[in-house]
Amino acid sequence: MSYQPQFIITPALLARVEQIAALRERILAATVEVPWIPALQKDTRTRNTHSSTAIEGNPLTLEQVRAVEEGREIPAVAARAKREVVNYFAALRFVEKNAAKKTISHEEILSLHKIMAGDVMDQGTAGRYRTIAVRVGRYVPPPPGDVSGLMFELLAWWNKEAAKMSPVLSSAIVHYRFESIHPFADGNGRTGRALALWELYRRGFDTHHIFSVDEFYWEDRPRYYAALDAVRHEGEDLTAWLEYAAEGLQVTLERVWTRVQKLSAGSTRTKLVLRPKQEQLLQLLRDHKSMTPQEIWDALGVTKQGAIKLMQPLLDAGLVRRVGTRKSGRYILA
Repeated sequence: MSYQPQFIITPALLARVEQIAALRERILAATVEVPWIPALQKDTRTRNTHSSTAIEGNPLTLEQVRAVEEGREIPAVAARAKREVVNYFAALRFVEKNAAKKTISHEEILSLHKIMAGDVMDQGTAGRYRTIAVRVGRYVPPPPGDVSGLMFELLAWWNKEAAKMSPVLSSAIVHYRFESIHPFADGNGRTGRALALWELYRRGFDTHHIFSVDEFYWEDRPRYYAALDAVRHEGEDLTAWLEYAAEGLQVTLERVWTRVQKLSAGSTRTKLVLRPKQEQLLQLLRDHKSMTPQEIWDALGVTKQGAIKLMQPLLDAGLVRRVGTRKSGRYILA
């Protein structure tokens, strides 16, 4: 048996989805000129981390979260608050690493939660479905004995049926349904938002990982929680929630478009169109932080000369730089 979401495609929802598609195409067309893409990705990762943890009460400011990512010391910050942020960055990297997966398993959901909630849970165990009853405000999620079966049904729908609809809708449905099951004793909000992001990534909606819809939720948390609660009051009809989530995604893309225009106008670096191997190289450097020339050409499956031809335009554009001595030098993202 599979989960079957209930909703209606209203004219308002259809209009939003069409506007989002047009905005996305405009952004993708602009991001052919890529010198500023790594900076935008880094900023987006920071904004996602700050917003999603702040929704749950984390006190760190956006600039403090940025400092944590960059390894700078922050005085007078509680260890738990910092750990939540460090965990969320790690969870985002896990999602990015697995963005191309066509099938999501229980094990991967548990792995994501273990990364997200490690050492910051008030109850339960990170990486394990809950074995206790919980309450979220006035809402009482399903009993613990039902959690595994409900997650099985959600994953069956997600892996088989979600691809038949727009990722704008499927990501919002995954988000809501996960939160309603509330499968973990703690950390469900952060994990659910990361799963919604994962759906956008694996469906190819956000190929550059530059959208931060969690900012929209954080800026008006009462409305965010009310939109989730309204589904239950409407007998599990998701229509209003989908309209709200689509609004959030549209606002997010409008903001990204503004940032893209500013970055593009202010960029004095060489413009280039990335080849697939160059995109792969940049992703490798994002994952590994730094790599030797040998590690690069081995990972790309090219010769030393081929690696040099791929690397040189990236060096010229200021996307990548070399550090260290001539013999022990390594390449890093600029």
